[in-house]
Amino acid sequence: MTLIQLEYIVAVDTYRNFVAAAEKCFVTQPTLSMQIQKLEESIGAKVFDRSRQPVVPTEIGEKIIAQARIILIESKKIAEIVQNENGELDGELRIGVIPTIAPYLLPTVLTNFMNKFPKIQLQIWEYTTERIIHELKVGILDCGILSTPLHEPGIIEKPLFYENFVAYISEQSPLFNKKMLSSDDIGDDKLWLLNEGHCMRGQVLNICHHKHNYDNSGRFEYNTGSVETLKKMVDINSGITILPELSIVDYTEDQLNRIRYFKSPEPVREISLLTTQNFVKKKAIDALSQEIMEAIPEKFKTKKKKEVLSFQ
Repeated sequence: MTLIQLEYIVAVDTYRNFVAAAEKCFVTQPTLSMQIQKLEESIGAKVFDRSRQPVVPTEIGEKIIAQARIILIESKKIAEIVQNENGELDGELRIGVIPTIAPYLLPTVLTNFMNKFPKIQLQIWEYTTERIIHELKVGILDCGILSTPLHEPGIIEKPLFYENFVAYISEQSPLFNKKMLSSDDIGDDKLWLLNEGHCMRGQVLNICHHKHNYDNSGRFEYNTGSVETLKKMVDINSGITILPELSIVDYTEDQLNRIRYFKSPEPVREISLLTTQNFVKKKAIDALSQEIMEAIPEKFKTKKKKEVLSFQ
């Protein structure tokens, strides 16, 4: 049994396809299949049911693969020990970020991080919460930046900051003349929401108790995954939308004139850095966490007089 063989069975389990797994491992498919067969012969058990498509682990194979993931993670910690002893950070750091955070938080953070740690190769993916959690668990990602709490088994959440939700209101809206809003106010106008699959949608629904994003004529329902599209829908079609506060940092004076804050306790989302329980690259992830904390406004660092919204 070798670490390479364990890497191969983990890859097949992750991608559920021998060809795709071989490509990710930079070997030919016959080489990968041969090594997995050797592993199965050495342990006297079949790891995969090859008669099914996509390929799936056998019952005992699931247990073997779970243990293989642990072994591979622990083996990588040897290199981390050496790296820490040398006082240098290098290698890859693979980060998953939800789309409602990435464009507003990462540009400054990543520029500063790469300047400080030029030997680290950053790989960033914008994914939904569900996909980030899955790829953390199977080892594709090293960490994730998401809205929490999730209470996901096997996942560690490290809260970083608490970002306010603000309302962006059309000048034609009856709410435009209000200086501050309450959740009850939102029901008086049409609301533009992110589509299903985005955790922020559920948080916004918890603010205003809406169930659908529609226009008052009932002619259409608009589904989008973009915070910027929500703002433009308000500009062009009137109504209101709810935005994370970091997204308004570069707004013009005219756009800021359409922003309204909520009365205390202010609705916020908790933003956390997520890892698995046995994660590696601790020093690099801690450095990323520190860089994020240096980049965000001080008022985001406390949840006093704030209400952390859930997704349901």
